[in-house]
Amino acid sequence: MRAQRLIARFAIENSDNFEIVTVFDDEIQREMLDKDEPILKSISSKYTIATWFERKIKDDFGIKIEGAYDNRPLVHHERFPNIYPMRKEFVEKDIEFREFKPYKYETVGGEGVFEVAVGPIHAGIIEPGHFHFSQEGERMLHLEVRHFYTYRGIEKTLEGKNLLEAKEIIERISGNESIAYQLAWFDIVKQASDLKYDEKLKKYHCLLLELERIIHHLTDMGFMPNDAGFGAALSFASKLSEDTRVLLQELSGHRFGFGSVGFEVKKYDKQKILNFLNTLEKKVRWFEDWIIDIPSLWDRFDFTGILSKQKAKSYCVLGVIARSSGEKIDARNNEFYKKHGFVLQNELVGDVASRFKLRIKEIYNSIGLIRNFIDGFTKIEKPIKFDDAEYMSYVESSIGELFMFIKLKNGKIDRFYTRDASFINWQALYLMMEKDIIADFPLINKSCDLSYAGNDL
Repeated sequence: MRAQRLIARFAIENSDNFEIVTVFDDEIQREMLDKDEPILKSISSKYTIATWFERKIKDDFGIKIEGAYDNRPLVHHERFPNIYPMRKEFVEKDIEFREFKPYKYETVGGEGVFEVAVGPIHAGIIEPGHFHFSQEGERMLHLEVRHFYTYRGIEKTLEGKNLLEAKEIIERISGNESIAYQLAWFDIVKQASDLKYDEKLKKYHCLLLELERIIHHLTDMGFMPNDAGFGAALSFASKLSEDTRVLLQELSGHRFGFGSVGFEVKKYDKQKILNFLNTLEKKVRWFEDWIIDIPSLWDRFDFTGILSKQKAKSYCVLGVIARSSGEKIDARNNEFYKKHGFVLQNELVGDVASRFKLRIKEIYNSIGLIRNFIDGFTKIEKPIKFDDAEYMSYVESSIGELFMFIKLKNGKIDRFYTRDASFINWQALYLMMEKDIIADFPLINKSCDLSYAGNDL
């Protein structure tokens, strides 16, 4: 019997109870909890990645998790006040920090073992994130990832807004997945209304999504050699990524595609896009040949940061990480996408080399898809009425499967929840460090392309 894949686990506050929704790939389970003394039985002994979901439920709603092996706070950092910000009763706009309460990290003890703390503030222009290593010399024994330093209250902010009002916030949750977040939102708009999804519009939306995927795969393909000491690759790949972003801006009006997913396809120069794709494909093939012919890079890439297929399945990982380990998980693997040339790409070893090579394969496939998605002008009516219900959506972002849930009540958002692929993949990162040295950590981390912003709501 095939084991279920855990997709999400989150809480909803109703008038007389808390409802826990657990989403698997083939079923949705619901559990009602007493509001006066809510206790939820943990499933983390069976699904390790349930740990962060349950810790977040506890921090957001004050629900006790019974039988969990990790009851530490997740979102509540050292001076976070003793409040449960996702409860309906919480309406304060200002909070007072509490007295500092130390956080106990997971570490490995023993003679000659020491700890290395990296972050949360980094030298690069990135969001805060903490990496806590247990080391024996250069060898990494254990890594604990700790995030959620920039808790933005997005779920709470969206409550009380209608679907159209919510879009500008949703599309800015994570800049490197803006199109994916917009498409998840649009899918829920479609489900909640009588909107008729014109095929030309659908093809245009998919075109934008594949452009976004190319941009971020190219960026990663530059950073991976860079973190192995070959900076010239970053310069070249960044130029290709920037060229593609310029095209996205020309089509959408914004470098990150904000506001690009809507109810209209504006006229664009089809031949210019085709010419761009032809040039891009040639340059990516040159780049591929260039990188493949540098043995010192592959000495660093091959068999570094391995995630076996068994562990990938056990941790329910997503996106490039999953497909590089032989897992066949891709939300695009459907009739519409396959009709336009989609082929699910795979590698088998699950190392840095596999994740690099898979990105190249996916770029070629995305270029072919965009060629087939090019179509003409169209416009559909924007819906003005949305039915009260619960809606779920799935979109394959450049990082992996994006899950979004919206509950509408009286025409307004009563509960918004989204799970970026990074929320799951961050939890599996430590598995890739075994037997590698700490100097390989930036390379392994970059090969996974994990989001801070999409992870930290």
